[in-house]
Amino acid sequence: MPRQCELTGKTGLVGNLVSHANNKTKRRYQPNLCQVTLLSDALKRKVRLRISANALRTVEHRGGLDAFLMKAPDLELSLNVRRLKREIKKTIAETVEAA
Repeated sequence: MPRQCELTGKTGLVGNLVSHANNKTKRRYQPNLCQVTLLSDALKRKVRLRISANALRTVEHRGGLDAFLMKAPDLELSLNVRRLKREIKKTIAETVEAA
């Protein structure tokens, strides 16, 4: 499993560790990934995702998982989350038609 955020697509970066003597050594900067369980209001079930701490803050700021996914472009999302977004859209469309 790649070290990549499922919601934002954040991956690791490569850079140099520079010592006081100006020696440069390659190093990797990894995203701060967390295994979290988020609640989908439309689906009324829990979803387990591996996302960055920054993405978790953004989800909370936007008002939950459903609101975040409706605004997020599909290119950033993982395949698993794209399926979830499609399922949420379908559920929301059904509830609007029923009302």
